[in-house]
Amino acid sequence: MFFTIILVHLGVVAFLIFGVDVLPDSIVLNFLLSQGILMIPTLLFLLIFERRQRKHEAAAFHRVKISSLLMIALCTFLIMPLVTVLNTLTMFFTDNAVAALEGDIISTPFPVMLFMIGIFGPFCEEFVFRGVIYGSYRRGGGYGNNACYTEPGRHGISAILLSAGLFGLMHMNFNQALYAFAIGIFLALLVEAAGSLWASVFCHMFFNSCQVALMYVSGSILESVYGQAVNEAAEQLTTQELLAALSVYLVIASVMTPIAACVIVWIAKNEGRQQVFRELFCRKERRPVRPENQQLPQWNGQLQPVQPEPARTDYLLSAPLVIAMVLCLGYMSLELFLL
Repeated sequence: MFFTIILVHLGVVAFLIFGVDVLPDSIVLNFLLSQGILMIPTLLFLLIFERRQRKHEAAAFHRVKISSLLMIALCTFLIMPLVTVLNTLTMFFTDNAVAALEGDIISTPFPVMLFMIGIFGPFCEEFVFRGVIYGSYRRGGGYGNNACYTEPGRHGISAILLSAGLFGLMHMNFNQALYAFAIGIFLALLVEAAGSLWASVFCHMFFNSCQVALMYVSGSILESVYGQAVNEAAEQLTTQELLAALSVYLVIASVMTPIAACVIVWIAKNEGRQQVFRELFCRKERRPVRPENQQLPQWNGQLQPVQPEPARTDYLLSAPLVIAMVLCLGYMSLELFLL
């Protein structure tokens, strides 16, 4: 599925390069197109390949307590310094991808951009990467028709890291890829802690909405005389001064990021999922367990043993996935070289 998404993305980029006059130059249209590249292959994948009884599992929108949502908002604030540090690190060798679009964003009405970037985009991305991709990896190796399992899929930390890595690569630039990888880890942990995809959706929406609001506020400030003076002073900052500012944010992030991890643990306890959350970090051998109410089949008046299905081996990496990752890295490297 991810391989298909990347092929569609590259195809759309090629179409826009050679048919640039066909579509109007609209940032709203670009956002809709980018989310369509994610959602259409994903929905087709679910429709064609997923078993009927498992399609609803991709959208694990279970109820989350209000207290947990408030703590998720706090966790979002706590990880912002880490995102700033990672974003600044990449800016030493590449441009800020979001800042390059800031002019087009603030020239569009605020409610439109708040919906597109703060609500619609995060929902689509969480459905694809935490709902389908991470959920599929997390359930890997744990399903059979004649057996049920007392534990979730065996791929815990590996599923988190790989889904977060794909989430970073999906952005198709080194600037966003690094901090999107870090955010993807926190989002997957929130899903496990709360037991619902709403946790990561709310966190992602809250984070993006704050960034959109800051863009419009900073844009209005920079239009003033004081803002223009500040902007000119910022452009004259030396590398040493930037490193000093980065060091300050690094200290703040080193304090706030562990607190964010503690908040996630609190959410797991608040939702009654501390045992499930603990098992993420403990690799155990999973054994099939027959439910107590399951009756063995009758044959000639005697009970016959149920023959278990052979164990299914699920690998996180596959040839199409590796090819897709190489294509992403090649595209990002080419873009960096051309810039």
